[in-house]
Amino acid sequence: MPRRFFRKYLPRSDGLRSHRLTARFGRFLDAPGLWHLNRDSVAGAVAIGLFAGLIPGPLQMLTALLLAVVLRRNLAIALLTTLYTNPFTIVPLYLLAWGYGSLLLGGAAGELAAQPFAMDWSNLRGSLDALLDWMFVLGKPLAVGLPALALTLAALGYLVVQFGWRLAVRLAWRARLRRRVGGR
Repeated sequence: MPRRFFRKYLPRSDGLRSHRLTARFGRFLDAPGLWHLNRDSVAGAVAIGLFAGLIPGPLQMLTALLLAVVLRRNLAIALLTTLYTNPFTIVPLYLLAWGYGSLLLGGAAGELAAQPFAMDWSNLRGSLDALLDWMFVLGKPLAVGLPALALTLAALGYLVVQFGWRLAVRLAWRARLRRRVGGR
């Protein structure tokens, strides 16, 4: 069953609450939903982690932590799920987000961004203005694509965990039934 798998690798809640760095936040960490390993809590935590993982900069885990506490989903799963973004995956994910945003904006932004920016050192002021315009054209699909991709990944992650958990439980029940029928 999935619960055994998660319990095997996740830290215990009482140990985290009594740790010197987290003890002052004990009242926020006392919510039982933060530590439950049920289908809804884990699916919500995976969705939170997938969403927060695409937030730029070092705010991914902080966002996952805050969302997990507010929504009362499993804290450890939410934090661990953000690790899908790392130095090896961030560039492909951002390119995917840029393409997704370009697609959502009608594809015109992709054509404009294909024109490379050329720096003219003799006209520095004009070049900086052109650079800002070029960055704006590139940034618009990314600004639209990042939240859209984050929401899409969160929804897909939620559905995959819900379906996978149900499938694992169903298969466990069938195996239990086969053992009972075969054992008689």
